[in-house]
Amino acid sequence: MQLPNALLSGLAGAVALTTFNESARRIVPQAPRMDLLGEQAFAKLLSNLGETPPTGDRLYAASLAGDLISNAVYYSAVGAGDPKNAVRNGLMLGLAAGAGAVGLPGPLGLSESTTSRSTTTSLLTVGWYVVGGLVAGLTYRLLANRAARKRTTPNGGTKILPKTPDALAS
Repeated sequence: MQLPNALLSGLAGAVALTTFNESARRIVPQAPRMDLLGEQAFAKLLSNLGETPPTGDRLYAASLAGDLISNAVYYSAVGAGDPKNAVRNGLMLGLAAGAGAVGLPGPLGLSESTTSRSTTTSLLTVGWYVVGGLVAGLTYRLLANRAARKRTTPNGGTKILPKTPDALAS
């Protein structure tokens, strides 16, 4: 695994997921409210640590930053194994994260309505996490293919070799 590429790919997946959530929640009535789930989780964590959680915009900003960081680290796992499997890995990571987002809030003492108030909400929740995983997987595969095409020249520099049909297929 190339850690910088994995982390960059994870960040791409996290940004895709967050963009879907932040955009759709404003226009789709049944959209998941992962922003509210993040706020609840962050406030509960701070309370359990004996700290007073922020409120309003400060709580929103802190939970959004936490979501982006944690999802980026999570989705960076697409880099584990062969880059040819990164998209499959992203799909599996997205499915697992989506299932967790739908099934875990209740047992964790958080509101279930944020991600599973209806079948549509649950499906959208899983779907958005899958999109995040696929974006992370595709990004990692693209970066890995690009790195594989780089070769050192005799004078110590690097050049990017042209794409071949075989390289595009992998």
